[in-house]
Amino acid sequence: MSGFRRLSVTVIADAVNGGAGAVEVAQAALDAVAAYDEIQPQAWILRLPAEAVLAQARAVDTRIAAGEILPLAGVPFAVKDNIDVAGWPTSAACPAFAYTPERSATVVERLVAAGAVLIGKTNLDQFATGLVGVRSPYGAPLCVFDQAYVSGGSSSGSAVAVAAGLVAFALGTDTAGSGRVPAAFNHLVGLKPSKGRWSTRGLVPACRSLDCISVFAADLAGAALVDEVLTAFDPEDDYSRRAPSSPPAAPEGPFRFGVPRPDQRLFMGDEQSAALYAAALDRMTAAGGTPVEIDIAPLLDCAKLLYSGPWVAERTAAVEDLLRDGPGAIHPTVRAIVQGGVVVTGVETFKGLYALERYRRAAEAIWDDVDVMLLPTAPTIYRLKEVLAEPIALNANLGLYTNFVNLLDMSALAVPAGFRENGTGFGVTLIGPAFADRALLALAERYLETFPMADTPPLDLTPRKPGVKLAVVGAHLAGMPLHWQLTSREARLVSATRTAPAYKLYAMARTTPPKPALIHVGANEDGGGASILVEVYELDFEAFGSFTAEVPAPLAIGTVTLEDGTSVKGFVAEPRALDGATDITALGGWRAYIASLAG
Repeated sequence: MSGFRRLSVTVIADAVNGGAGAVEVAQAALDAVAAYDEIQPQAWILRLPAEAVLAQARAVDTRIAAGEILPLAGVPFAVKDNIDVAGWPTSAACPAFAYTPERSATVVERLVAAGAVLIGKTNLDQFATGLVGVRSPYGAPLCVFDQAYVSGGSSSGSAVAVAAGLVAFALGTDTAGSGRVPAAFNHLVGLKPSKGRWSTRGLVPACRSLDCISVFAADLAGAALVDEVLTAFDPEDDYSRRAPSSPPAAPEGPFRFGVPRPDQRLFMGDEQSAALYAAALDRMTAAGGTPVEIDIAPLLDCAKLLYSGPWVAERTAAVEDLLRDGPGAIHPTVRAIVQGGVVVTGVETFKGLYALERYRRAAEAIWDDVDVMLLPTAPTIYRLKEVLAEPIALNANLGLYTNFVNLLDMSALAVPAGFRENGTGFGVTLIGPAFADRALLALAERYLETFPMADTPPLDLTPRKPGVKLAVVGAHLAGMPLHWQLTSREARLVSATRTAPAYKLYAMARTTPPKPALIHVGANEDGGGASILVEVYELDFEAFGSFTAEVPAPLAIGTVTLEDGTSVKGFVAEPRALDGATDITALGGWRAYIASLAG
């Protein structure tokens, strides 16, 4: 992925409107998606067939040739798989829930009408319940800068697709921070519009009264352009709202920005995040802002209503039938959350509503003292293995500065604020009152002038400790059933390559999950040796030792020669591995074999 560039919404649209050709852009996106499959195929739940993508692009080129100017001409995009696309399944990351809508969501209709080209539907925390990105049967999309760390959720796949340069923008959703936390971890812009600003018709609800569809983009201009296309009152959406005739405007000169009191700046022990936040405050000051300390305790207390109060019953309502008739189909952590809403009473609901109004008054008073709040998007980031060990508590930590925003009817815009030493992204969020969306974009532009997003490092430059390189050939490949044994040990992808032309590959008999045997036969013609696709990972010495200890016979860890002549540690097999095995060398790799089993 060296040198891989993120895509610009505005640059692509301008080029295609100028005659560059949407088909060429679409083909480049398809190629990028295919290449990234070697790293994170789990970013997607559904990819549209190439011909369906190219047909959309040809339609755009036809419209351009007829003289139309399209705001999003030829711009490749993705949508989170809890948003309807006509004729393609919506699963919300739950196969048992999946259905195929006859009509696309309003936002998808508007984007396609504006010339955007849909590439596919992205992975998510099931039913958009989570801020971590790991609660999905389709796998866990991981931070693009270091796959030992979570991508953030629930809009995990959408953030990864944009951050990896596969699409120029992607729709997510945001109820408690799902459109902001993944933006921070992957160094993106994440716009969570005011409730009702964009239609939610065609969205599988999480908490219907709080849900917002959001967007991830590589820059502010892209997010702003998508906002222009999608902002409209939708009479078919009961929660759609007309924007006020005079929405809050950004100050042209000096402005005041609210920051938590020092005792309320919580980073869960992450000193690097604390330092990056302090640097962001300095940059906002350099952009013309005056920091004003505010008491955010009412906001943090309000946030507790989302999962500890009656609003959890809204999540229960969204999946009530499945929870009753097929609870086993729901991810265990998600099921534990939504089951809590079954016992919520009407009395508790009204008490929660009363408390919310009390917090709302406290929040409204903040706007008397500041024009905008600037908070950390998330206090820290966690490794995948840490989240799997403590799924509820660590998820809650990530929502510290996000959970209250929709409850209190605020607008929010997440922007990058630098990188930790491990290479993962840190972000800050500008928060304003309802319908301050364009004001936030204007203030963020001033902030980013002091911190150009062009400083994003290439995806292959994350600092890494010296370790042992290991070639994997089968069930440990990215997206395969045992890949977690690498990610849980913080293994880092070094390359997707081939062996020297001296190996044969067999599908072993009676193994669960299915596993291959890689056998060195030499490069002579009689041996039938070939180059086999492998992925090379790097593990620290301790992790490599624990991994090796778990390798079951008849497999073993030996030395594998790669096509460039270098040697690394890798999976080999004892002779008994060939008992009843099938020679699949001609397929060139394990992925092709697995695909052949599917017909």
